[in-house]
Amino acid sequence: MNALQILATTVKPVENNPVLNISIFLAFVAVTLIIVIRSGRNNKTAADYYAGGRSFTGPQNGFAIAGDYLSAASFLGIVGAIAVTGYDGFMYSIGFLVAWLVALLLVAELMRNTAKFTMADVLSFRLKQGPVRMAAATTTLAVCFFYLLAQMAGAGGLVSLLLGINDKLGQSIVVTVVGGLMIVYVLVGGMKGTTWVQIVKAFLLIIGAFAMTIWVLAINGFSLSNLLDSAVAISASGADILAPGLKYGANPLDFISLALALVLGTAGLPHVLMRFYTVPTAKEARRSVVWAIWLIGAFYIFTLVLGFGAASLVGADTIEAAPGGVNSAAPLLALALGGPLLLGFISAIAFATILAVVAGITITAATSFAHDIYGSVIKKGKGNPDDEVKVARRTVVVIGILAIAGGIGVQGQNIAFLVALAFAVAASANLPTILYSLFWRRFTTRGAVWSMYGGLSSAVLLIIFSPVFSGTDTSMFGAGVDFAFFPLSNPGIVSIPLGFFLGWLGSVTSTVKESPKLAAEMAVRSLTGHGAEKAVEH
Repeated sequence: MNALQILATTVKPVENNPVLNISIFLAFVAVTLIIVIRSGRNNKTAADYYAGGRSFTGPQNGFAIAGDYLSAASFLGIVGAIAVTGYDGFMYSIGFLVAWLVALLLVAELMRNTAKFTMADVLSFRLKQGPVRMAAATTTLAVCFFYLLAQMAGAGGLVSLLLGINDKLGQSIVVTVVGGLMIVYVLVGGMKGTTWVQIVKAFLLIIGAFAMTIWVLAINGFSLSNLLDSAVAISASGADILAPGLKYGANPLDFISLALALVLGTAGLPHVLMRFYTVPTAKEARRSVVWAIWLIGAFYIFTLVLGFGAASLVGADTIEAAPGGVNSAAPLLALALGGPLLLGFISAIAFATILAVVAGITITAATSFAHDIYGSVIKKGKGNPDDEVKVARRTVVVIGILAIAGGIGVQGQNIAFLVALAFAVAASANLPTILYSLFWRRFTTRGAVWSMYGGLSSAVLLIIFSPVFSGTDTSMFGAGVDFAFFPLSNPGIVSIPLGFFLGWLGSVTSTVKESPKLAAEMAVRSLTGHGAEKAVEH
């Protein structure tokens, strides 16, 4: 065992340097707040607040997409999952990356050409505005809420590790502070400020992960084989850490359900799809996709090295005993590699990751409520755009409070797992309607409403009555409470096909036929971009 391995096995959170950690953390917060305030000065119209004035270039938006997509789940959750469960944990990386390709090929550019600000713009283009927008806004808010829970759980565990806070009250205070910062970011900066924070955060996250990856490989003679051998030697599971089944071997159906949710979920995530509305043309949208794929793909390769590096240099027992549980793997690896200074730097990057992602999710949810429910349903499209922005700002505060309450409730859960639940809801409630709207001319309003509400309610109900909520030691209510009857931890294998089925059934049984003219217009616009939003509103 080398010196770093000896250090790693004796690392305890109290040996961190809280003063140094909080200093680096506050410096990052200060810099990002300056960026947000400067960017927010130019928010004059609804397009500025919702879509950053459509002023970002392809490479800039590519970094922002990567910043939005590479959430706390990607950095903290996946590294922890690989460190503890090996091969099964790496499936999160594979699923998230393949999911991005599905979103690119089937949805991204077509939606950008058709919509204005939100996912509901696409879904209601050729259907009845009121019921479809209401359903789309409801599913958007639900997906965003589940995603926010994951980020808040990551924030609580991360800052608890930084400051050596082990009690629930301290972690709850941390989550509250994160929620407050998130509200400030979105209120002041809008989409433009949020996008610039995501660009900076993506750059720092990828550089930090790259540096740690090279460091881990250097310790192992730049040999991936040596790294895996070290992980096997340290792991209590031995060689099983390199084989499938360590986590999902007892229930392969759970793994299939998880895989379906991961691969299909991204194409239904409103906050990722909304990024395509911040560029002026379809050409720039395509450029941003190319940049995003390279950045995201490289990062997920890094997670393999970082995960097994944490397994070999820190050890699964040390990781699971830390305040943040498995989410502490990457920060503890940084501590083992570079001491308190690197720990503070990497943790600050991870915290900036959480702030940027929660800001993007929050503005998406607020935009959906203000634009789709208030502007289109309540005001029936005749409202003042300035009033919409005011409603969006108030919605941000409400969402922030709900996210804080939910984040306190899910402390200790693996955030990659929590994000997988958000993906399942997105794939069940949003994806069927998006694909039917874009590719099936016989799709009807009834089909859209049935699909969205049916997919959403089935996914949420199955999650509530699954081991996620009760019946096990890792459940939200613990092992002492057991009302679970659904055996799988992820509902995707049931709720996703049900969402597609209800969309088909609602359409074929509907007596009201939709306008073939609007269907043809939507097809032309989605494929060519003719009539899509320009860079500046006139």
